[in-house]
Amino acid sequence: MIKKITTFTSLAAILDRANVDTDLIIPQKFLKSISRKGFGRYVFNNLRLRPDGSLDPTSSLNAPRYQGAGILVSRENFGCGSSREHASWALLDYGFRAVVAPSFGDIFKNNSFKNSLLLVELPGVTILELIQLINETPGLELTINLLDQRISGPKGFATTFDFDPYRKKMLLNGWDDISLTLKKEVLINAYERSHRYP
Repeated sequence: MIKKITTFTSLAAILDRANVDTDLIIPQKFLKSISRKGFGRYVFNNLRLRPDGSLDPTSSLNAPRYQGAGILVSRENFGCGSSREHASWALLDYGFRAVVAPSFGDIFKNNSFKNSLLLVELPGVTILELIQLINETPGLELTINLLDQRISGPKGFATTFDFDPYRKKMLLNGWDDISLTLKKEVLINAYERSHRYP
C-alpha cells in the first residue's frame, strides 16, 4: 500500500529554475542507505547548505516564508538526469507532498508515482502566473484536488490539470503494484492449487 492522495492544502514554495536533475535534488554522495527515511536533510544540499553544512541564508529555499511547504513549484524538466529513487524519498522526507511543473523526467515521474509523491504538470504560462502569485503573496497556500484534477489558491487562482487515469486510480485508493496483485489473490491461489505437482 502507498499513501492515498485525494485533496490536500499546503504552503507553496518556489524553485525557479529549469532542468533540476536528480543529483541536484539529492547528491550522489548521500546515497548510502536503502531506507526511505533520513534523506530530507540533504534535499537540494548544494542549493540550501554552505560547504560547512550550515544553512545558506541567501538560498530562497531557506526563506522563512517557505518553511513547512508541502508543495514545490518549479520549471520544466524537473527530475531529469540519472535514475535514483532517493530523489523522491528525499523530497517526501523533507515534507513535500507534490511538485508542480511544466514537465518531469520520465524515470523520476515513475519513481515518484510509486512513492506517492504527486507530480502535477501545468503549462509554462500557468507556472509563470503561479510563481508571480506566490512571490506576491507571502504564506500562499494551494489546494490540490486529485479527484477533480484541479489546483486552486487565493486571488481567484484556479486551474485544472491532466492526469493519467491508471495512476490516478492507484493514488486515490492507495494501491501499489503488490496490493493490486493481491486483489487477485483468490484466483492466484486457485491457479497454484491446480498446478501442484505430486
